[in-house]
Amino acid sequence: MQLRVLDPGLLTTVQDLGRRGYQAYGVSPAGVMDEYAAELTNLLVGNHKNAAVLEVTLKGPTLKFEKGGWVAIGGADCGATLDGKPVPNWSAFYGEAGSTLSMGFVREGCRAFLACEGGFDVPLLMGSRSTYLRAQMGGLSGRPLQEGDVLVGLPGKKLDAPGYEAAAGTNLPVPLAQEPTIRTLPPAFIPRYGSPIPLRVLLGPQDELFESEGLETFFNSTYIISHEADRMGYRLEGPKVKHRGKADIVSDALARGSIQVPGHGMPIVMMADRQTTGGYPKLGAVILADQYLLAQGKPGDEVRFFPCTEEEAIRALQERKARISLLSRYLGKIT
Repeated sequence: MQLRVLDPGLLTTVQDLGRRGYQAYGVSPAGVMDEYAAELTNLLVGNHKNAAVLEVTLKGPTLKFEKGGWVAIGGADCGATLDGKPVPNWSAFYGEAGSTLSMGFVREGCRAFLACEGGFDVPLLMGSRSTYLRAQMGGLSGRPLQEGDVLVGLPGKKLDAPGYEAAAGTNLPVPLAQEPTIRTLPPAFIPRYGSPIPLRVLLGPQDELFESEGLETFFNSTYIISHEADRMGYRLEGPKVKHRGKADIVSDALARGSIQVPGHGMPIVMMADRQTTGGYPKLGAVILADQYLLAQGKPGDEVRFFPCTEEEAIRALQERKARISLLSRYLGKIT
């Protein structure tokens, strides 16, 4: 499978689940913003969950198939078309050589994902193919897609169109032009994006540095995602969260989902491209099972926070993993 970039879109990067284990050396994990959508999209083409995908922000690219192959789209619906014919979101389909795939503006959510059979083949760097834009490393020379780039897929699992025969005289599945829905995600598994975004939060590690009134304000208020929201972090606008004293601490590690509150009292949620340490107190962290919802938020969307126990956070993550496992078995049966 080989694609040529005709139009790169607004911000399209190669990402996987990130480079783990290097924060102690000052290297951000990077990786996909919405791990849940990326994993589901990879499953549609039979990939391992860590296969490299294209992450699309707000507006997608236009790509020409120079060599045919299976691809899947998921995440935010961007009204994709193949040679002008609509392609359902959360579906996998075969693109023939010479076909053109166009991904437009997102209709809901913020980020769409494009997976190809085998995953996109870019060099491994520290065990990951992810692009870290601020350090200009990983992916395609550490940058977003550009016009003229060529993307190649790694060898992947051979897929057949479930329920359809191969085109006469070939080993190719029926092309999309004849059957628009080849392999789709069951509706029960499709995430819903919208505003307000509900996010569960585990308190700590510095929640004692905030007034009880400040924590009440945080959990009882609606915040707005500001225009200063990117892969590094989401700045929020709304009622100020009051500190007990100074809004500075000795810098310590920043986990994804950490909620920093600088002196101005406006929360900042750290995302995939976060710095590795920070010197503002953290009142809590968005639980891992909910972080994908925030990743699909865009400027102007509303956010609400709800306190959560450690047991509830673990159970929510286990439930998500169980759903992915169930989907993997289902897709295995129809492959």
